Parts: sequence; structure tokens; C-alpha cells
Amino acid sequence: MLRKLGFLGCGIFFGFSLSRVGASNYDLIYGLFSGTDLKLAWVIITAIIVGYGGMRWLHWRGGRGYRGQVITVIKKPLSWLTPVGGILFGVGWGMAGACPGTVLAQVGEGKILGLFTMAGIVGGTYIYAWLVEKGLIP
Repeated sequence: MLRKLGFLGCGIFFGFSLSRVGASNYDLIYGLFSGTDLKLAWVIITAIIVGYGGMRWLHWRGGRGYRGQVITVIKKPLSWLTPVGGILFGVGWGMAGACPGTVLAQVGEGKILGLFTMAGIVGGTYIYAWLVEKGLIP
């Protein structure tokens, strides 16, 4: 139970951080995509550097994570759906002003439009899983 509370605390801290840097602000998202305000680009670059450092640290530890379990990274093969998914993600992010991480920050801030974005994310995930289950996409 204590571990779950720790994860909840980390999630709340992450959402608060996203809110503070403006990642849930539509005007800053627009500025990022139009190239007029690159504040969020620096946030993304910082996240990439921190993530890279974390992966190197795990590699240095012999690929062992919490409680010593082995962490493996499996590379998924690319298919024609990879760029299609990337384009859909980018268009959705630009239109809604939120990605899956920032939409939760928007909802936490009380932005009602974030609920519609969250419904779209859940619905899109459900449709994708249904299409995979039916064998319509690999």
C-alpha cells in the first residue's frame, strides 16, 4: 500500500510540474508547434536528457531495477502503422493542445475540454485494441 501511495505522490508531482511549466496551456502548445515560443521545447529536451541519463544508470546497474528484477527493453519492429500513428498523435496533440500526459494535468486544473480529450484517448485506445483483436491490424 505504501508503494502505491509513493506512485500516487510521484504522479501528483509530475502533473503539478507539467502544470507549472505550462505544458497544459493551449497557447504554449500552439507556440511550440508554430515555433514562436520554444519554452516547451526546452522542457521536452530536458526530459529526453533526464530519461537518457536514467537509462544509462539502469544499464550501469546491470539492467536491474527496483528489488533487483531484470529490466529488458524490447525493440518493436516498425510497420506502416508507425508513421500513421505518429501523424495521428501529432494532429491530435495540436488540435486538443494536450498529449496523454498533459490531459490529466488539464483535468486536474479543471479545464473541461480536457475531459473530451481524455474521452478521445480512451476511445482511440479501445478502437485500436478492438482492431488488433479482430486481426485487422498487426
